[in-house]
Amino acid sequence: MQEQSPSAQQDFAVAHREWLTERVAHYLGRAVEDTVPLTEEGLDSVAALSLYGDIEEEFGSLIEPDDIWAFPTVRQLSNLLAMRDAGRGGGQVRAAFVFTGQGSQHPGMTSGLYLNSTGYRTFLDEADAAIRPWTKQSVVELILSDDPRIHRTALTQPALFAVEYALARTLEEAGVRPAAVLGHGVGEFAAATIAGALTLADAAKLVSMRGAFMQYLPPGGGMMAVCITPYEAAELVSAEPAVGISAINAAKAIVLSGDRTALNRIEARLGERGIRCRHLAVSHAFHSPLMAPVVPKFEAVVRKMPGGTAQVPFYSTVYGRLTTEPLYAPYWAEQITAPVRFADAARSLLVQQAPTHVVEIGPQAVLTPYLRRMGGGLRGPACIPVCQGPESDAVDLAGVISALDAGPLAAALPGA
Repeated sequence: MQEQSPSAQQDFAVAHREWLTERVAHYLGRAVEDTVPLTEEGLDSVAALSLYGDIEEEFGSLIEPDDIWAFPTVRQLSNLLAMRDAGRGGGQVRAAFVFTGQGSQHPGMTSGLYLNSTGYRTFLDEADAAIRPWTKQSVVELILSDDPRIHRTALTQPALFAVEYALARTLEEAGVRPAAVLGHGVGEFAAATIAGALTLADAAKLVSMRGAFMQYLPPGGGMMAVCITPYEAAELVSAEPAVGISAINAAKAIVLSGDRTALNRIEARLGERGIRCRHLAVSHAFHSPLMAPVVPKFEAVVRKMPGGTAQVPFYSTVYGRLTTEPLYAPYWAEQITAPVRFADAARSLLVQQAPTHVVEIGPQAVLTPYLRRMGGGLRGPACIPVCQGPESDAVDLAGVISALDAGPLAAALPGA
């Protein structure tokens, strides 16, 4: 797959920014800062509609009027324009990799790929060999046997890591190079490995230790999905110290995690407001205060490993943004109890990196619906899961690779 050079990509984005800055300055009658929200600059609804008309005249149908308010600064709006413009008619593919977290596993996951894709089999065997010294068993055998123990945390986490590592390496071997990476929860270990911040050997040890330490925490923890805002969630957990915000997946898609009795009290309060909750099928309260006992011994393990800096843009779901800081022991220790700020990190990636495609790397599609809504649906980047679910096989993988303008099918199927 051919790619634009970094300088060409930068020039493309700068050109849109310069054009948009000139048009906004025209309506305001003065110079503008590209990082200041347009409403603070003084752009009103009439001027915004006129600006929308200018965009339509110059570029055609790239955005809707509401996008001017959804991407409120010149920089954000110009990045959106550049992304949409590049994504039309034969533009170069610029793919971001998003790695799924715990909960996406299932017995037999990717077994069809393993049996029928030589490339995937090679990389999964490579990950399996790195993991086996720590788990003392083969994750490949676990997967191929449809073993329900795949849901035991001590096996779930290394198995998910192995599958995601192998899927990403298979795409890379076909010519799909990630423009940026992001991982949800335990998916961050695969993201960091693909980005070059962790070696395969170190990541295999860390994710195996992490899963084992969590497996033997006392029972009694739970997780609960609820459609409320982060602010409402923070208010609820402030009265329940044994519960925390586990994940922020979208503007009103929150996961709470902690003591089951406390979660039931929160559910009762929300029920009085007509808000329904959904308890998740988990063994422990991940990313909650109940994970705290794991932190000291995990940090002691990870402190002995060098870690490193990602070689491609790494969007942290601990910080909810791009991070260029080395991923050393404190980061991986904090990650255990910190909320997964997926929504913030994903929005930042979409705006700042302007991918034409976002590829969900995992055994089934979990995050793709969120990513599509954040990206603007049909008007945004193409959001593609590598695996749709248990039935995904080598033919499906070949279709994904072709859609990414890579691999042997790309020339035969240029419109895929």
